[in-house]
Amino acid sequence: MMELLRNYLFLPISGALFPAEIQPYAVSMLEIITKIVAILVPVLITVAWLPYAERKIIGYMQVRIGPNRVGPRGWLQPIADAMKLIFKEIIIPSGASKTLFIIAPILSVAPSLAAWAVIPFNDVLVLSDINAGLLYILALTSLAVYGIIIAGWASNSKYAFLGAMRSVAQIVAYEIAMGFALVGVLIASGSLNLGDIVAAQDGSIIHWFWLPLLPLVGVYFISGVAETNRAPFDVTEGESEIVAGFHVEYGGMAFSVFFMAEYANMILIAILCSIMFFGGWLSPFQGVPVLGAPSVFWLLAKTSSFLFLFLWLRATFPRYRYDQIMRLGWKVFIPITIVWLIVAAVLVVLEVPPWFD
Repeated sequence: MMELLRNYLFLPISGALFPAEIQPYAVSMLEIITKIVAILVPVLITVAWLPYAERKIIGYMQVRIGPNRVGPRGWLQPIADAMKLIFKEIIIPSGASKTLFIIAPILSVAPSLAAWAVIPFNDVLVLSDINAGLLYILALTSLAVYGIIIAGWASNSKYAFLGAMRSVAQIVAYEIAMGFALVGVLIASGSLNLGDIVAAQDGSIIHWFWLPLLPLVGVYFISGVAETNRAPFDVTEGESEIVAGFHVEYGGMAFSVFFMAEYANMILIAILCSIMFFGGWLSPFQGVPVLGAPSVFWLLAKTSSFLFLFLWLRATFPRYRYDQIMRLGWKVFIPITIVWLIVAAVLVVLEVPPWFD
């Protein structure tokens, strides 16, 4: 596909617009831009319709109908929500730091989108196949906290600042546990490259890392739920306590960008769980004709399953108290991950089959 685009689209465009000496660079740039658009457009469409799916699925779980007024079965509800937010006025509080107030939502959503640069969809479909992909993911996901801190501080509101501090403390607690869980994947696979991590799980469903790293799977996913401020860990949005958390002073599209960041992070956590612990694009039916072929379909199916778990948790569990959340992160998850890192290292040294032989 890319070869056809290069020959019949990029080369004629670069030939018409640029001098001959820089045409190769122009073609390369056009290819990169095309790949970025091909990744971000489906991600943003998913981000737009995931809240609709959430409202519908939780509605069915609670014996409700959910959105059903805009379009057939409510399918156009995200467009209606977007139009409402676009036409709402963005009010910047008096005394707020205007520049930081506007930058904060961008800092919140940008890392979750930039992380897709190293996400492989199969053994060849990846924008940037860097060797330190896992380290890149860790670095970018850690940056999102700055958007929350700046939003709370720049709003010039005590409620927003209190919500930001609570959110940051929670994110830092669970970021450490998530980092240790990723170290376990590094030990098991022997590589920081996400494609190599999937290749190390080649074989049957038993060869995937979910079994030898089972405690780390739970720690990583639950920490991802906490880090995205999703229920039952959404104490930063405790309506009865701090009104709406760090984004209480935001409205219109500025608020919607924070909303987008939450769902973009959910998708990112779901696809990373699929890649690092559940074989990525590898089929659970390896060895079976047709069904056993590796495919992007399997990666998307696994990602969708984890997204469903996000929604299921919200519909099932009540909100935890803040002290319970912090105790779980610091006193339970971090010790579990440290102990299991030692176990994983021992399994690798002993070359325990079928994962490390």
